[in-house]
Amino acid sequence: MNSPRNPIEFYFDFTSPYSYLASEKIDAIAEKYGRQVQWRPVLLGAIFKALGTVSLVKQPGMADYSERDFSRSARFLDVPYVQPGSFPVSTVAAARAYYWLHGQDCALARRFAHEVFRAYFAAGRDISDAAVVLELATKVSADATAVAAGMQDAAIKERLRVENETVLALGAFGAPWIIVDGEPFWGADRLPQVERWLEKGGF
Repeated sequence: MNSPRNPIEFYFDFTSPYSYLASEKIDAIAEKYGRQVQWRPVLLGAIFKALGTVSLVKQPGMADYSERDFSRSARFLDVPYVQPGSFPVSTVAAARAYYWLHGQDCALARRFAHEVFRAYFAAGRDISDAAVVLELATKVSADATAVAAGMQDAAIKERLRVENETVLALGAFGAPWIIVDGEPFWGADRLPQVERWLEKGGF
């Protein structure tokens, strides 16, 4: 097992409802146990393509249940939620913007990530639209022109590609994919297990 002070790795996709729910809780859980969280957006579409799978909402018979579960899980966790009109959507622009902002200011990138999640899942905004992404960056006091340029930077595009490959190599097949001391947890419903693991040092 890795050092118990290692940061929690939080892999997520901005179009994943369960990633959104986890994003609203994971930092508080980590802080309770003296941990930090590394937020690492990835692209579920690329993961599904690599694995030859599809999202829950595209599996026969699961779309209606999935939407019901998204809403119920949000109510259970007391997190604001509205089912987006277009779902799922591309999150390439948002993920690239995040990584560019992270290179400038980690805390700023974290605030931006929250804005993106809430814009999509609490306000129904189209986060696949680069203009919306830039508007959200401006909302956290980032320079929209610089962010727009950063989103097209070859190094940022490569960073996102590498993060996708990294999480696939770690065995991920969905999001959120949370790693604590080398132990993977899939889904927002595993947050109680994440907390128990942090409390007990494993179980």
